[in-house]
Amino acid sequence: MNDIIYNPWHGCRKYSEGCLNCYVYRRDASIGRDASVINKTSSFYLPQTKKRNGEYRIPAKSRIYTCMTSDFFIEEADMWRDEVFDMIRQRSDCEFIIITKRILRFYDCIPSDWGTGYPNVSIMCTVENQRECKIRMPFFVTLPIRKRSVICEPLLSSIELTPFLKSGKISAVIAGGESGENGRICMYEWVRSLYRQCLDTGTIFRFKQTGTHFERNGKVYTIPRSLQFLQAEKADFT
Repeated sequence: MNDIIYNPWHGCRKYSEGCLNCYVYRRDASIGRDASVINKTSSFYLPQTKKRNGEYRIPAKSRIYTCMTSDFFIEEADMWRDEVFDMIRQRSDCEFIIITKRILRFYDCIPSDWGTGYPNVSIMCTVENQRECKIRMPFFVTLPIRKRSVICEPLLSSIELTPFLKSGKISAVIAGGESGENGRICMYEWVRSLYRQCLDTGTIFRFKQTGTHFERNGKVYTIPRSLQFLQAEKADFT
């Protein structure tokens, strides 16, 4: 399966504590760009773009990560979102992954024919700490979504997800520390707790990356970006 990044719009407004050291802001600042300005991109129609031979540029069975440099449910994109949903319907041969912190806007953003959810859309709600868990998760598990997961990245505190995992509506939990020079510390015990909660409820768990600063047994390790994914893969939570 091909993994494709699709950014129909670019730029975002910081929304919660997890946004403090946003990688989009860091990257845009390095080229003198204001990441708080939301603009439609030249890639907007990518899912329906075809080659000269009539085949789609994005092949069938691709996994399309949507809005990785913004938030799919951000207010400034309300005028554009319906067109993207039209393309998502058109490309039923691909899976669209939508990651959002703004899950509370769900009913303001879905199309009229959403029903119980589009079968080719997975929605992943970001939950970075226990405070946001209490706000977002009770709502998230009630929504008409066919496929849903939780993203705990950047992981900023211990999080209790068990009551929501027991609902059987969460297929996976992905955790990760915060990258970047100023990344906040991610603690081994926070990750291990999520792993145990997933193990106990039969939920898929993935530790994606350690982040720059990772604490275990009272020692803080500073891990180069090139090794953060590898070290997460090697982590032992038994």
